[in-house]
Amino acid sequence: MSTTSSKDNPELERIKHFTDKNEGWKRFGPYLSERQWGTVREDYSAYGDAWGYISHDMSRSYAYRWGEDGIAGFSDNKQIICLALSLWNEQDSILKERLFGLSNPEGNHGEDVKELYHYLDSTPSHSYMKMLYKYPHKAFPYDQLVAKNRARGRKESEYELLDTGLFMDNAYFDVYIEYAKAGPDDILMKVTACNRGKKTAPIHILPTCWFRNTWSWGYDDYKPNISIGKHKTPTPSVLVEYRNQPDYHIYYDETSGLLFCDNETNQERLYQRPSASPFPKDAIHRYVVNGEQGAVNPEQHGTKLAFHYQQTIPTGESRSVRIRFSRHQPKPNTFDEILAQRKAEADIYYQELQKGIESEDLRLVQRQAYAGMMWSKQFYYYDVDKWLKGDPAMHDVPQGHKEGRNSSWRHLVNRNILSMPDKWEYPWYAAWDLAFHCVPLARLDPAFAKRQLLLMLREYYMHPNGQIPAYEWNFSDVNPPVHAWGAWQVYSIDKAMKGKGDLSFLAKVFHKLLMNFTWWVNQKDSIGNNLFEGGFLGLDNIGVFDRSHNIPTGGYLEQADATAWMAMYCLNMLRIALEIAQTRPYYQEMASKFFEHFLAIASAMFNIGKENVDLWDDIDQFYYDVVHPPEQPGHILKVRSIVGIIPLFAIEVLNPDILKKLPAFTRRLQWVLKNRPEQGSLISRWYEPGKGETRMLSLVRVHRLKCILRRMLSEQEFLSPYGIRALSKYHADHPFEYDVNGHTYSVSYLPGESDSDMFGGNSNWRGPIWFPINFLIIESLQKFHKYYGNTLRVEYPTGSGQFYTLDKIAEQLSQRLISIFTQQPDGNRAYNGSHPKFKDPHFQKNLLFYEYFHGDSGKGLGASHQTGWTGLISELIHQSSS
Repeated sequence: MSTTSSKDNPELERIKHFTDKNEGWKRFGPYLSERQWGTVREDYSAYGDAWGYISHDMSRSYAYRWGEDGIAGFSDNKQIICLALSLWNEQDSILKERLFGLSNPEGNHGEDVKELYHYLDSTPSHSYMKMLYKYPHKAFPYDQLVAKNRARGRKESEYELLDTGLFMDNAYFDVYIEYAKAGPDDILMKVTACNRGKKTAPIHILPTCWFRNTWSWGYDDYKPNISIGKHKTPTPSVLVEYRNQPDYHIYYDETSGLLFCDNETNQERLYQRPSASPFPKDAIHRYVVNGEQGAVNPEQHGTKLAFHYQQTIPTGESRSVRIRFSRHQPKPNTFDEILAQRKAEADIYYQELQKGIESEDLRLVQRQAYAGMMWSKQFYYYDVDKWLKGDPAMHDVPQGHKEGRNSSWRHLVNRNILSMPDKWEYPWYAAWDLAFHCVPLARLDPAFAKRQLLLMLREYYMHPNGQIPAYEWNFSDVNPPVHAWGAWQVYSIDKAMKGKGDLSFLAKVFHKLLMNFTWWVNQKDSIGNNLFEGGFLGLDNIGVFDRSHNIPTGGYLEQADATAWMAMYCLNMLRIALEIAQTRPYYQEMASKFFEHFLAIASAMFNIGKENVDLWDDIDQFYYDVVHPPEQPGHILKVRSIVGIIPLFAIEVLNPDILKKLPAFTRRLQWVLKNRPEQGSLISRWYEPGKGETRMLSLVRVHRLKCILRRMLSEQEFLSPYGIRALSKYHADHPFEYDVNGHTYSVSYLPGESDSDMFGGNSNWRGPIWFPINFLIIESLQKFHKYYGNTLRVEYPTGSGQFYTLDKIAEQLSQRLISIFTQQPDGNRAYNGSHPKFKDPHFQKNLLFYEYFHGDSGKGLGASHQTGWTGLISELIHQSSS
């Protein structure tokens, strides 16, 4: 990983001692969600109305069952004890305890967080972390944001917080939250509020500590306690007691008040019945905002505590407050010293990690991308069987709930720290997102990345039938099978950094993925012809129909992308088997199995024997889906989308030394090629060595490769200034239409948000740029170049008259993606969409990593903090600077 000694790089030394468990220095981390309300886990309604069962307004009074949320939240790895920040500007109608956003029905493009916040820094051990929350001086426009977005149609852009004008005169606070660790159980929290406005303004800063409610559900009535500390120290403290564990103390700067209550539901406010505690969860809000002096516990104990700091900050000045959560009595006057030390260690760590990246701006982009990956960890707890049945202390759970969502996943018990797509819009894991998350995570914390992939394959995650759970809203949905790809990426990065590969990890993944591969073959190839249906496959509304449901024609849909994903899956498994076989020769048989299965899929794709409707269209020279209505011939659905580009991903290049080391595999390979010549012909120039005598397995031979690239690299079709679009721009003037029983289904190019409610939210694959697909395109071009070398040049862009090798084109595509984030000469960044506020020096270097990007302008769209798979930008920067 590094040439710097551990003595000179303390964070690197910590990483060397990481295990696959979140313990030691990682026992405490940023593990709180940013939105627990509106999630499936907290929904006990009869018909799965998660967005309506607990609203944002209810959340301040409702004690959650399965997790907690908060601003800049920190907790232990089982989320027993939590830390976060609350704020009040003396104008808001509610205490700012959690981030606000629109529920799915409220937004014109689905759910959306309506806050301004940025993850600025983090080390892998969370020894130092920093984020920024921008808080207006004026009342937060909750009602305005809801009303304006409700009134807008799908063809209009979303109404954002910046559109309200609250920030145009700089009447806001920049609130910086920093965490540092003096040791694994010694956590420092510093909050600094900077007044950016032209007038003196008040702000209440309330660092808050509380216990997750584990005592109200009928299993265990033990109730922990927070109370005034008893031991003598120069710094005042409170005592935090939990079972028989050693006590914690929270040391704090002098404050205007300690506000105690209980993390209990305010039953009276929500349900007009008596509450279990006279000082329920929302008591601090009622005390601070409403002035209810009797709302908090006068005896100064409970399961929730806020340290209340009232500040009045002149223009241009700042004020800080500090608390320290520790099992050890700290030495006086060491807080600022430790904070500065951990910050310096973070700088040393990233200086080493970013060696070779000359641009200061690129280092900024990459470091904040890594920060977003680290801040997006979350404790995720969901026991489906308990959730379906309801807890002993609950009122009767509706029958519809017991038989509803995820009822076929009763085995699933999740209680782990997981990497989330983001912690507001997607505060639940998504399996195919996770495979992409693990690529940048592997450079920071290989043990964590490996554990993430293995968790999805454990018996308490993976279905007994072999399916990997998709995501909370529907675990049975089907995501692209990229888990093997992710495992190989993590293994390769880890091996390159350490000089030795973790074959034990690779073998564990391989064995469990055998079950998943079999599930795919049995469930998603309905007629057994090696052309796969797949369904949803993470691509949302890119198709003519909603592929998650029965198609309106009846019959079935053979998908070019599903079939290509499975061919890629075969080659990923083949590559893993070959790696393991070099030390465990019996894996050669498994390598042979996946080699032959790949040939079977390739044969179906090439329609050998003319048994199927060809997925390749010779007229358009592109891959398409084929719909098969009952008792009718198949119809080609000529939608030029990434569905037709995904066959490029099924490629593997083998070096000759591997074949020499594995004689049994090589003999079988040669036998198949000799005795099944029709399949052997699919292996592009197998007997003609490529660059360095490499051999290539690919779905796409050179003619089809050139045809696909001709469209993909055309600026009139897929090629955007910022990457590859999900849908060809050709469909802007030529929408695809398909008639079924008098109803016309159509697909047209949409570079930005969706104008369709096919999926009910902000999902849109009809034109925007998506990082995971672009990343796989770049990798595939690199692999093709590894085989063809300089013998293959294609026109880039199409029609330009300029020809480049595929590795150079991959570099150019990478630069287009990177340019979404880098600062332009006018001070703007493409993802900001030219909003003038982002040229402000207090905005300019605080980045956001969106879910997807406008197909023409590069503007960020969808979830604004989905560093998850967009965190792949960090790997592109690494590759471009290597």
